[in-house]
Amino acid sequence: MSEFDYDLFVIGGGSGGVRAARISATHGAKVAIAEEYRMGGTCVIRGCVPKKMLVYGSHFAEDLHEAERFGWDIEGAKFDWPRLRDIVQTDIDRLEGLYGNTLGNVGAEIIKQRAVITGPNEVKLADGKTVTAKYILVATGGWPASARCEGEEHALTSNEIFHLEEKPESIIIVGGGYIANEFAGIFHAFGSDVTVANRSEKILRPYDQEIVGKLQEMGEAKGIKYRLDAPLEKIVKNDDGTVTVHFKDGGEPQTADVIMVATGRVPKSGDMGLEEVGVELDKSGAIAVGDDNKSNIDSIYAVGDVTNRVQLTPVAIREGHAFADTVFGNNPRTISYDNIPSAVFSSPPIAAVGLTEDEAREKFGDDIKVYKSDFRPMKNVVSGREERGLYKMITQGPDETVIGLHMIGPESSEILQGAAVAVVGGMPKKVLDDVVAIHPSMAEELVLFK
Repeated sequence: MSEFDYDLFVIGGGSGGVRAARISATHGAKVAIAEEYRMGGTCVIRGCVPKKMLVYGSHFAEDLHEAERFGWDIEGAKFDWPRLRDIVQTDIDRLEGLYGNTLGNVGAEIIKQRAVITGPNEVKLADGKTVTAKYILVATGGWPASARCEGEEHALTSNEIFHLEEKPESIIIVGGGYIANEFAGIFHAFGSDVTVANRSEKILRPYDQEIVGKLQEMGEAKGIKYRLDAPLEKIVKNDDGTVTVHFKDGGEPQTADVIMVATGRVPKSGDMGLEEVGVELDKSGAIAVGDDNKSNIDSIYAVGDVTNRVQLTPVAIREGHAFADTVFGNNPRTISYDNIPSAVFSSPPIAAVGLTEDEAREKFGDDIKVYKSDFRPMKNVVSGREERGLYKMITQGPDETVIGLHMIGPESSEILQGAAVAVVGGMPKKVLDDVVAIHPSMAEELVLFK
């Protein structure tokens, strides 16, 4: 008989926690997982999944507008925000149920309560019950950062934006990252007047700035306004329900129906008993872990955004799987954080893997080559849309090893997923040169760089 109630107790029912629980259970561990809100975590409930559904909805705005050029007459088209909102939430309910079914099928126990750590091997539930576990895994994810200014309570975050009663006629989106730029494209397509306000002069700083410049240029051409070098001073709620935003740059205050703050996410580690039991946290509140996902306490591990390594759902899933294989599967594994593909589902989308041009020049100097393809997608030619795509390939050394791929244009994320193999695998450009192009396609640009 085990001296503990469980072999593994997982706190947090998001992507990383669910994967860790499921794989651990298939390895024979007795597993419980506690989730105080809804199974699925940020990605499924209030993040990448519902957001991508809104992105799909937003695509119809341009497609319907351009349909006449493709022979279609569309009369009486109009957008109904509550209908899309409710359909999205219905599908989220479906996905949440699937997460629960998956865990139930492998025998993991789901506890729909808040759990806090009260000892190296002890957890206390909201109903007062205390349970023990040989290992505790914290997978509570992240939480949207607040506006950090007077009146911050009047701002929405990505948590609330999916549940708006009606589409705002105007919206100010604060931030320069992927969440801000994605929602800027979404709400502009839905017909809102959109302003992106960022405290610094650059948006999407981790991405290749030539690609980012293209996105900003296209956004401005569509009517999205960018207010840069504009840190918030205060937010004022007006009697008519609108909000007025004041900026520290001394510029004119701006009023809108809604202000959404998308200035990043912070680890959701507060009030969990971590510090009380001696778990080391960094200055952002993230749980400090090693390559094996173990904290400074041997029985307590953490994966996903609560560790603030790479805040991406697929990364959390891999960390959770590696944890389970290491601790319960007799197969010690770590994951690599190098060359992780990523995308911004903006309008049009950006996708990237590997070093940017600036990063490559800083690391390798003149020992790099940069290839570019600036082209107008065929669909845009027919529709009359002036937007152009831009693909960049960065190579290094005499063999021209591909060390970076960056692109903006329709379906960039779908195209890059396969192309990322070239960077992760350290392929020379010649391998891509030898691939016969699929014509006509946008993806063929990747094998035609000269």
